[in-house]
Amino acid sequence: MKKLLLTFLIILFSLTSNVVWSADYNKGLTAYYSGDYATALREWKPLGEQGHASAQNNLGVMYRKGDGVPQDYKTAVKWYTLAAEQGHASAQYNLGFMYENGYGVLRDYVYAHMWANISASYGNENAIELRDSLANEIMTSADISAAQKLTRECVAKNYKGC
Repeated sequence: MKKLLLTFLIILFSLTSNVVWSADYNKGLTAYYSGDYATALREWKPLGEQGHASAQNNLGVMYRKGDGVPQDYKTAVKWYTLAAEQGHASAQYNLGFMYENGYGVLRDYVYAHMWANISASYGNENAIELRDSLANEIMTSADISAAQKLTRECVAKNYKGC
């Protein structure tokens, strides 16, 4: 009987915790778009710390833009990286953007292309544009080959430590 009750409670908690997680994320999203950055930060930071990729990406946006927080590119890169390593396509694009411009990281077109290429594989139009503009306007063929090799390695490692 105790095992059955314990199993029921675990299942119930699992089901309801996702609802709360989603509700907090959505509350942050509504707050962010209404300009209430303090509420967005309060809702998203705990979620980001728990591994919620969309919250992590959005925290990266907040720190990149300085929305409700001091603008801090290194912190933006930290949040983007956490989300990108979970396969979040927008975070992967955003990380490519940071590498392209040298925001919070050393400017590195190879890594910018790699992250844009990974995000582009999910159909992210901005990433396709970034990848193609890097390849057509800035990078050498050797740079592009290096970026493609890194892309394959990164995908093989499931984005960890790219």
